[in-house]
Formats: sequence, structure tokens, C-alpha cells
Amino acid sequence: MISINTSKRSEEAEIMDDFELKGEELEQTLSDLEKINKWLGGNKITLEGIQVLLKDTPEQTTIRIADVGCGSGAVLREIANWGRNQNFNLELIGIDANPYAVEIAQRRSNYYPEIKFEALNIFSETYKEQKYDIVLCTLTLHHFKNEEILELLNTFMHQSKKGVVINDLQRSKTAYILFQAFCKVFINNEIARKDGLTSILRGFKKNDLENLAKEIPSQKHSIKWKWAFRYRWILKK
Repeated sequence: MISINTSKRSEEAEIMDDFELKGEELEQTLSDLEKINKWLGGNKITLEGIQVLLKDTPEQTTIRIADVGCGSGAVLREIANWGRNQNFNLELIGIDANPYAVEIAQRRSNYYPEIKFEALNIFSETYKEQKYDIVLCTLTLHHFKNEEILELLNTFMHQSKKGVVINDLQRSKTAYILFQAFCKVFINNEIARKDGLTSILRGFKKNDLENLAKEIPSQKHSIKWKWAFRYRWILKK
């Protein structure tokens, strides 16, 4: 059995980091990732974070929310369904660096006029000029190196009126082994399997997030472990 080292974050690239990935291969991978998130309750974690930041916000308020690294847009569709029941006027913006993923997300969100998508590099000045009430980052932060993460978090905090919700993976040997077993039964997509395992090794331990928080000014934050091997990290202004 291969030794699994989780002492520090892996810097191995993921196949999905290639923004030229497109066509049937991308479509199938996004569908499988959507299924994995749904089965393991991942989107609910992000939605709970939004509810924390919107506590005591009056009904009918217009709330502008960005989802960075939106992929197929599944998280935003779930938020849109919730928002309709809560009587909030939601403006939801999905942002992804892969223009082909943005095309798929738009197609899958045809019945959601409150959701729009943009193909943007989040390190660009065009992105940094955008303003939101809340910035979401679901299973995206682990794609970056620590120094890039610090830059991004400071950008997100500067952009947002209320705060930031991070939903990302715990780096853990147990999570790695269980995900291998899960894929054997449920997932036969090679990209989803390989990237899922790499993602876990690029994920975080709680002290990684706490150390990053020390470098971000003007915020209160809370980190909570959630099933399945996730951290929900809320940075509140």
C-alpha cells in the first residue's frame, strides 16, 4: 500500500486545473463532481454559512453573492432555490476561469434568471473591482498555493460587505482511504477519481486555516469541521 503523507499540503496539479479541458470529458466530470457533492452533503455546508452571514437581514433585501470557482453552478442553483423560499432578492454570480465550464453552468441554469456566470481570472484587476455582499469559495481554495490563498482571501474580504464562506477539504489519511472506497463503488470517471484524491492531499488542517486567518485584517472568523471531512470557515466583517 502506498504511504499517504498528510503532514503538509501537496502541490501536485489537478487535471481540472487545465482551463482548456472541455467537451464531453469536462461535462461528465462536472456531473460526477456534482453527484459526489450532493451525496456527501457538501453544498448544504455552504448554504449554512450564508445563513450565518445573513442572520437578522430583513426579507426582500437584495443580496449579491459570488461563487468563485463555480464549476457547473450546482451550488448557486441550490442557493437560488433556498432564496426563493426565504423571500430574498438574490443576485447570484458564478465565476470560473474555464470558459467551457461557464458555458455548461449557463446551460444548466436556464430556469434561474437570478444566476449569471462570468469567465474571469480571479487574480485579474477586472475581478478585483467587483463588489458583493458575500463571496463563496466551495472546494476551490485548495487549488492554490498558500501565498496565493492569502492574496485571494484579502481580495474576497475587500470585495464583500458581509463576509466570506469557505467550504473545503480536510487533509486526512482517513478521508483519502474512504474516498478511494467510495469511488470503487460509485464513481468510474478517471478524472473525478484522480482529482478527488489529489484534492484531499491539497486540502487543509485546522491550524493551516487558523494561521491564514492571522494574516487577514479586520475579520472575526469561525472554523467548523463538517461531514464528510470538510471545514466550513466563515470570515465575517
